[in-house]
Amino acid sequence: MSGGPVGRKDTDRCEIHYVNEVRVRSARKALSPEREILSLAEAFRTLGDPTRVKILQALSVEELCVCDLAKLLGVSESATSHQLRVLRSQRLVRYRKEGKMAFYSLDDAHIDVLMKEASRHVREGAGHVSGRTVRVRGSVESVG
Repeated sequence: MSGGPVGRKDTDRCEIHYVNEVRVRSARKALSPEREILSLAEAFRTLGDPTRVKILQALSVEELCVCDLAKLLGVSESATSHQLRVLRSQRLVRYRKEGKMAFYSLDDAHIDVLMKEASRHVREGAGHVSGRTVRVRGSVESVG
């Protein structure tokens, strides 16, 4: 049983079972060690929160203190600090103290590149859903 509509073929699957062992071996060699994969998955889970994405986008422009970020986000300083601790735990942001102020910045240039590439990916793929009608910036387009 396919789980989909009756009479509909799964066009996104192979119609026969054939494993290309050479390609499987090649792909297996390209995989990172399990520990690295788990860390990467955790980093992406961390990035799955819109508030944290906003923080990273803001910090890609310049370093900001907790008070500035809280004002930007429209949330309490306590809530902002919590989100920053989560981002710090994944080494996505770092902070420096200047007197009684804590200023945050992206941990390194890789984070800036990651965020810019992810944003570009989203912008370029906005509304691209094969065979469906989608709403893109207020207009309706048929895609496919």
